[in-house]
Amino acid sequence: MLQASTIQLLRFKFSFFLMPVFWFAFSQVKSIHLANSILLFIILHLLLYPASNGYNSFMDKDTQSIGGIKNPLPATTQLFYVTLIMDIAALLLSFVISWYMAMGILSFILASRAYSYRGIRLKKYAVISFFITMLFQGALVFFLTYHGSNSLKALNAPFLALLSSSLLVGSFYPLTQIYQHKQDEADGVITLSKKLGYTGTFIFSGIIFVAAMSSLALYFYTIQQQLYFTLFSLIMLPTLFYYFWWFAKVIKNNAYANFVNTMKMNIIASICTNAGFITILIIEKF
Repeated sequence: MLQASTIQLLRFKFSFFLMPVFWFAFSQVKSIHLANSILLFIILHLLLYPASNGYNSFMDKDTQSIGGIKNPLPATTQLFYVTLIMDIAALLLSFVISWYMAMGILSFILASRAYSYRGIRLKKYAVISFFITMLFQGALVFFLTYHGSNSLKALNAPFLALLSSSLLVGSFYPLTQIYQHKQDEADGVITLSKKLGYTGTFIFSGIIFVAAMSSLALYFYTIQQQLYFTLFSLIMLPTLFYYFWWFAKVIKNNAYANFVNTMKMNIIASICTNAGFITILIIEKF
């Protein structure tokens, strides 16, 4: 029987924060293979992402708030074995779709393990971990979804869409670290947010977000779907309102860069981004 700590630390609900790239890629597939699309959704959001979260928690042995969990329970050995089983299941199931899918899933698993594993610990390198997260949670996931959901198994995912996906991930990533400076530093991890400082984190994330939106605008312009970008921009407005409100609060008092406000940012941004791409999907397909 799964222990309560194992279920908690797998952080299934955290997959919602990582879901926008899937919907973006899925909305751009012209010929959908429904069975493979459903299978891929399960592989990514019910196996791969939770396993990555759980393995990270097992390595970190967190005692303070982490993404999506205010009071994490102690990680046990069971968590390690469950994440291993989930990774193996994700890899085996990916072969059903294609060899390309399997290689992509394997590379994600290896990168995720290298990110957290104490012997390698990519997460302690601020810049490297930033680009690894952008690449694997952004461009790679877009490519795998675009390929795996496509009845033609297309490999020619549009570059601007790949770039936009990575930039969107990169724009929010430093903000997810902003409340953990002391906890990460105590563990020997100097995050990008720690290097940038509180104000620098907001400015940097804002710049990357502008780059992401510019890339999206160019992408939708090139495929002559400017309406999609307009709709997406409007749906993202609550995220911008909260970002500027939170930034103003943190400038006055760094204590506002806390777990509660970070989770509010994550939730609002995820709801808006998911809603934006799902809206495009509905218009495009229905």
